[in-house]
Amino acid sequence: MREHGTGRTHLKWAALAAAGALALTACGGDAGEEPAPQGGTASPGVALPKLDGEKLQVAAVWTGPEQANFTKVLKEFEKRTGATVTFVPAQDPIVTFLGTKIAGGAPPDVALLPQVGALVSAVQNKWAQPVGPEAQAQLDKNYSAGWKSLGAVGGTQYGVYYKAANKSLIWYNAKAFEAAGVKPPKTWKELITAADTLSASGTPAVSVAGADGWTLTDWFENIYLSQAGPEKYDQLAKHEIKWTDDSVRQALTTLGELFGRKDFLAGGTSGALATEFPKSVTQTFTGGDRPAAAMVFEGDFVAVNIAQTEAKVGEDALVFPFPAVGAKAPVVSGGDVAVALKPSKGAQALLTFLASPDAAQIQAREGGFVSPNKSVDPAAYPNDIQRGIAEALIAAGDDFRFDMSDQAPAAFGGTPGAGEWKALQDFLANPSDVAGTQAKLEADAAKAYGN
Repeated sequence: MREHGTGRTHLKWAALAAAGALALTACGGDAGEEPAPQGGTASPGVALPKLDGEKLQVAAVWTGPEQANFTKVLKEFEKRTGATVTFVPAQDPIVTFLGTKIAGGAPPDVALLPQVGALVSAVQNKWAQPVGPEAQAQLDKNYSAGWKSLGAVGGTQYGVYYKAANKSLIWYNAKAFEAAGVKPPKTWKELITAADTLSASGTPAVSVAGADGWTLTDWFENIYLSQAGPEKYDQLAKHEIKWTDDSVRQALTTLGELFGRKDFLAGGTSGALATEFPKSVTQTFTGGDRPAAAMVFEGDFVAVNIAQTEAKVGEDALVFPFPAVGAKAPVVSGGDVAVALKPSKGAQALLTFLASPDAAQIQAREGGFVSPNKSVDPAAYPNDIQRGIAEALIAAGDDFRFDMSDQAPAAFGGTPGAGEWKALQDFLANPSDVAGTQAKLEADAAKAYGN
């Protein structure tokens, strides 16, 4: 049985995040230029063993600036322990990647898994090692029960959620909105109206990363959570109701209101299907008065890619919560869980470090990162937008819903060119085929879940 901490009301977290993010749309001035705090590494707060001469490998699917920022965390671990740590770039689905490594007798010491389903698979395959007492002590000190339960399988703690995400944010080009006279929408109806106004002004409304199927699952999940409600969301996440359910039909029909308008999409339908996530962000914040799009949807980690442009978060790049489709605005959370794959002292020491505020504060300073660790100093975040997102997450405690596709078996929710990713890419290509999309989703889900 899949262990996760989503069987709770999401309303408190949604309200906090909405209030925080809406307040941040007005941020300007030096919001993106505050000096980075220097705390977090000068006086170590967590005890680590000496590991002189020990070599560790850490695998994750991160690339580009996200990988570079995490490497700074590993460098600090090396400095404190004397170990040598090598980052191993992994590919999706990470379970397949790790399976190949393990079959070849060369598993990494630690892997950061982007799906709950991948953690369950690692445990079922007997790859994962339970966390040791030092890491458990850090978890008990720094994490809410909900985040700890997400890293547990069958009542045993295997993982440390190092990185979290608020995946219910829409980032927008301030100049494009101003030029079109558009204000941040609070409802889905207002979003469609704003998209119509923006596109009519000459700037396509939305940059959609259709080449990366995971972004499309996030679009669907936000609409579904707000429209169908948290109970239905939990049922669909566990495949207790079928994807042919009328609630899925309604959500896809709603999503089709956006995807079905080629003039709303940067590059039209074909352009959206060819756009990978990093480009979806950068093309929204480049081009001066004529960006490729006015808005881009995704989590707080969008800030990492904005940093690759000349746009400044808080000035040129602003954010608002995903609009309410039903009675309440949705908030979907995601995250990456660190798991030891070798029974080594070094692997456990790294888990201990990653469960401490010391590690998270290093990456927090770089931007595009949110930690579920409640002991992280808010001052570590580089601007008011990132700080507000992080504080809302911590204030919410256990009141959140975890990314639905990340809870699913990887074959359905986490594999490029297959399952939910492929079905929703096909839907983006033909948003009128709601029934066909539902049938395909249900057939793939039934196969992956085994029911």
